[in-house]
Amino acid sequence: MKQKKSDTIEILVTIDQNYIKPLEVMMYSMKLNNMEQNFCIWLIHDNIADSALRNLTKYGEQIGMQVKTVAMNNNIIFPDSLLNLHDYPKEMYFRLLSGQVLPASLHRVLYLDPDILVINSLRKLWELDLAGNMFAAAVHEGLTDIMSSINNIRLGTTTGYFNSGIMLMDLDEMRKKVKIEDITAAIEKNHDTLILPDQDILNYLYGEDILKIPETLWNYDARAYSVYLARSTGDCNIEWVMENTSILHFCGKPKPWQKEKHSRFKALYLNYQQMTNRILMQQK
Repeated sequence: MKQKKSDTIEILVTIDQNYIKPLEVMMYSMKLNNMEQNFCIWLIHDNIADSALRNLTKYGEQIGMQVKTVAMNNNIIFPDSLLNLHDYPKEMYFRLLSGQVLPASLHRVLYLDPDILVINSLRKLWELDLAGNMFAAAVHEGLTDIMSSINNIRLGTTTGYFNSGIMLMDLDEMRKKVKIEDITAAIEKNHDTLILPDQDILNYLYGEDILKIPETLWNYDARAYSVYLARSTGDCNIEWVMENTSILHFCGKPKPWQKEKHSRFKALYLNYQQMTNRILMQQK
């Protein structure tokens, strides 16, 4: 059954308290470049302090966004095999299990990592026809997409290696198909070969149920400007990015809010961070 698209763009984030500041920057960039849109931010968390959640909700109101918080630990008990893997935070699995804790009246969400800037409209992605797929996501292909072949061998998959940082998600399909028992079993089976656990599990279990979307539009790796420029024979230059790319993703480390040298987009990030800080000072 074809879903009715909501006028409100429903955004999902799953963070711990350390990523509240980047989330605030992401939210401001999203609102500033989608002024005509209504947004609802769904924050699934484990143990963020109530005071921090109240401040985030107040900040959302200040920039014209609704923030709703959901405590995952009130809904799902995580097995030890998930919690002990490579010391990764369990928040990374919340996106895969979000269908079980978000309201049944919610049929789709757009999951976004907090380390992004939204610099153009999200409406086309939000209204994308998933064509029966459970997710839509991008593959970071580099110059040759050789990493997908390596990951296919490592995980025994046949699709491209999808990045889990930006995903359009069909919650109705997820409620039917995504089970914590399957995730746990996959982790136990592949424990020694997992590198990015949640992303590996996404591709291992659900890769055949993901619609591929263009990375240069919806999940632009901010580290890879030279790669995109070369692959497009010069067309995907900075002017093209600013006009066409909707989501800049600051993958990997260092992050642009850290002092270490970063990509050519760091100055843009710091500008949004500065504007965000001014709003937060007004809030105080």
